[in-house]
Amino acid sequence: MSGAQRWTKKGLIFSPKEHSEWLVSHAALPVADRIEDIYRVYFSSRDKHGRAQIGFFEIDLDSPEKVLRVSEKPVIGLGSLGAFDDSGVTTSWIVNHGKRKYQYYSGWSLGVTVPFYFFVGLAVSEDGGETYQRVSSAPILERNAVDPYLTASPCVLVEDGRWRMWYVSGTGWEMKDDRPRHNYHIKYAESADGIHWNREGVVCIDFQSPEEYAIARPCVIKERDIYKMWYSYRGQSYRIGYAESVDGLKWTRKDRDSGIHVSESGWDSEMIEYPYVFEHRGEHYMLYNGNGYGKTGIGLAVLERSGW
Repeated sequence: MSGAQRWTKKGLIFSPKEHSEWLVSHAALPVADRIEDIYRVYFSSRDKHGRAQIGFFEIDLDSPEKVLRVSEKPVIGLGSLGAFDDSGVTTSWIVNHGKRKYQYYSGWSLGVTVPFYFFVGLAVSEDGGETYQRVSSAPILERNAVDPYLTASPCVLVEDGRWRMWYVSGTGWEMKDDRPRHNYHIKYAESADGIHWNREGVVCIDFQSPEEYAIARPCVIKERDIYKMWYSYRGQSYRIGYAESVDGLKWTRKDRDSGIHVSESGWDSEMIEYPYVFEHRGEHYMLYNGNGYGKTGIGLAVLERSGW
């Protein structure tokens, strides 16, 4: 198993500004997709009504502080009225499979007895990620006996024709300070085609204390026969956690080894969350959010070679 990590923060690389009607505030849940020699970073931004939609910016990792391009409009916008994603869509994961890009996302709708609902949706691109079309107006992970409350934020790897998903699953709602509060952890599912999923209720990352109530946005990679997962967990505020597994099903939490923490001051001093880890030219990079669930923008960190 791996030892403790040490991540070096490189600072903010994208700050949300009023670029357009869809990009008024927030840049949350970054996902990187390599396009030749640059990286397209998909993220969720909010319009003036607070509704999230998905767009992207592009960077060269040799000079990540310089944004090369920002999408003029969302690549995945709001769903149709009454659909599961009519009040917001947030980024989660991209799978490059054949000539298609499968973008998994979380679709949001407003509730009455609880503030919101969200479920996993899927949109596919056949033009290199410039545009996406939903595979269905319905979620691909709807409520069932395994997931009776909500599903969100999937991470998907394809291994020998088997699609493997780690995703957020709601365990219920409870009243806290006279307001309903969600509880969710991370479960596992499998598929033969990336669209139709078999869920058996396998819990991968569970709560480890009574104070914890949200474990979010898993990011899984496999290296040297070890599965490695970064995720967000919180009681009072989000922190980045880390776990390892030999089979992708049974995980050991090693949060103290995550190697990245809140700063003493600045844009990520209150919370740190939504990590996305990827490898480029032998180096490991992490995109992540800080204060306000993406309100302050997207940061970049690099793993020290001696720190893992």
